[in-house]
Amino acid sequence: MIPEDLQIIIETAEESMAESVLFLKNEFTNIRAGKANPSLLSNIKVDYYGTMTPLNQLATVSAPEARLLTVQPYDKSAMADIEKAIMSSPLGLNPNNDGTWIRIPLPMLSEERRKELVKSSKDIAEQARISIRNVRRDANDEIRKTVQSESLPEDSRFESEDEIQKLTDKYIKKVDELLDVKETEIMTV
Repeated sequence: MIPEDLQIIIETAEESMAESVLFLKNEFTNIRAGKANPSLLSNIKVDYYGTMTPLNQLATVSAPEARLLTVQPYDKSAMADIEKAIMSSPLGLNPNNDGTWIRIPLPMLSEERRKELVKSSKDIAEQARISIRNVRRDANDEIRKTVQSESLPEDSRFESEDEIQKLTDKYIKKVDELLDVKETEIMTV
């Protein structure tokens, strides 16, 4: 039986590991995999009357076709600012403005670009793994301090550290699974 103080450390560590996986999922939505997906534009901010405003608060973004995103601004006067924000984003997209809609055709990804995206995905996944391992290290340090300061039995320390390792393995496996899915998505033509 793990003492309550150590159980709290374990639960906190699990929350932090889950946040790392959530961050990874969010980062992966920003990596273009060939198919049009409205979430591709989720991080774009538009200078709207002097305030940096998320695109999804200024317009409806949709993907009517596999290779096309459309943006329909709520306020037509923001059309040029939205177009400028999309062009200056690191996504390398070329929006077309027809006065009512902004159409964004997504070009086919070259083999070289796909490999770059896979490499980028692997780097992001590695950052998530590092974050999870840092949580493990911090939790184990806290467990050792708590066991020492409260004169708890060494067995409870080993049991707690074992629990932390199981969580670490579980969340690193989730990161690897997400990476495999993203790689397949990117490399599928």
